Amino acid sequence: MSEEEDLKVILLGESGVGKTNLINITMGQEFNEDETTTSNSSFSVKPLNLNGKEYEVKLWDTIGQEKLRHLTKLFYSDSKIVIFVYDISERQTFEALKDYWVKDVHEKLGQDIIKGLVGNKIDKFIEEKVTQEEGEGYAKAIGARFILTSAKTEGPKKFEELVTQLLEDYLKKIGKIKPNDDAGNSKIKIGPEAPPKKKRKC
Repeated sequence: MSEEEDLKVILLGESGVGKTNLINITMGQEFNEDETTTSNSSFSVKPLNLNGKEYEVKLWDTIGQEKLRHLTKLFYSDSKIVIFVYDISERQTFEALKDYWVKDVHEKLGQDIIKGLVGNKIDKFIEEKVTQEEGEGYAKAIGARFILTSAKTEGPKKFEELVTQLLEDYLKKIGKIKPNDDAGNSKIKIGPEAPPKKKRKC
């Protein structure tokens, strides 16, 4: 399988920001209110069709606990896209992206890695500690695409659209799509072209 057909997308951020639920709802699973802290990095395979050609998008869930960050670093290798996730109701999760996760990724993978930034849990808007303007401003500063969403109440649409846009960006970067191609509207589709496969790797 060639590089562009094996697309590794890694989600990073503090424990409890909702990385696992974002992936699970994208894979057609129910939101888990009682989701436990991720103790092992794992990936789910989502099919993607581009101009009639099928790609396997590997969505990697990672450990966010500070004491286990050294394990998460082992899974950076070969990542094509990084999606940073924070909880809008927990200021510390946003600061941790700025203070640690983004810097670490830039150091290990380079600043030109394709990036997304997700402000999750907007169902907790009344408890908001990070404004939309702050999120948008930071995304612009690091060259990332940005969305606000809730794995609990909004379903997978926004997150899937973000993944689609980031994949477009990556394919353009490696020259598989021309910059003026309108791929996002008609050529790239994320969905169950085949039954989604679930894999786990510690």
